[in-house]
Amino acid sequence: MLIRAFSFNFAGLQNVSGINFLFKEGPKVNAKFELKPPPYPLNGLEPVMSQQTLEFHWGKHHRTYVENLKKQVVGTELDGKSLEEIIVTSYNKGDILPSFNNAAQVWNHDFFWECMKPGGGGKPSGELLELIERDFGSFEKFLDEFKAAAATQFGSGWAWLAYRASKFDGENAANPPSPNEDNKLVVIKSPNAVNPLVWGGYYPLLTIDVWEHAYYLDFQNRRPDYISVFMDKLVSWDAVSSRLEQAKALSA
Repeated sequence: MLIRAFSFNFAGLQNVSGINFLFKEGPKVNAKFELKPPPYPLNGLEPVMSQQTLEFHWGKHHRTYVENLKKQVVGTELDGKSLEEIIVTSYNKGDILPSFNNAAQVWNHDFFWECMKPGGGGKPSGELLELIERDFGSFEKFLDEFKAAAATQFGSGWAWLAYRASKFDGENAANPPSPNEDNKLVVIKSPNAVNPLVWGGYYPLLTIDVWEHAYYLDFQNRRPDYISVFMDKLVSWDAVSSRLEQAKALSA
C-alpha cells in the first residue's frame, strides 16, 4: 500500500500552461476520480487519531469532495484531465474557477492520509534530515516553524513542508511565497483548499490538515495539541523522504 503513497503526479504539472489546454479538445465523459482509502485501516492510527475521526473525515468529508468534483467536471473541457491539471488550471491565478476547491481538496486529502502511518513521528534520517538541518538550522527549529505555521493559519487551511525548486511559475501565482528560496526546503501555510502545486516549482513533501473537521472530535478546539501529536506520533518520514527524492529528480 505504501508504494502508492509516493506516486503523486508532480511530473504531470510540467505539461500545464495557463488555461490553454481547456480549448484543445471537445468534452469527454470520464470523471473517473475515486475515493482512495488511507494506506492503513480506519482504526490504524488509534489511539492517536480515533477511528471515529477517520470515519467522518475520510468517509464523509473526503467522499463528498470526490462526488462533487465528478459532478462539476463530467462532460466539461476538464473531463479526462488529471487531477493536477484541473487544480493548476482552475486556480486561474487566484481567480478560482468552480472546480478548484473540490479538486484541490481531493488531492490534499489523498496526500494527507499518506503523510501518516501507525507508529509514526520521531525524527527523519539521511538526506532529509541533512536538508532540514541545513535550511532551518536544526530539526527542532523546523518543528517550531512548522507547528507555528499550522497553528497560526487563520480559519481553515493547511501547513506544508515543500521543496522549493528553481522553476517558479509566476504566470499562475497569486500572492505566492517568496521566490527567493531556490533548491531549499520551505514551510508554507495556505488557506482553504490552496496547495503548493498552484505556484509551480513547489513540490509538497508533508502536510497537515488544520480544518476543524480534521481534529475536532479528538481535540475539540485544541489545535496546537493536535499539531504536536501529529508531528510526534503520526508523520511518515519514509513517505516524506521518498517524495524529496522524486522532487529533486523532477526539478533537476
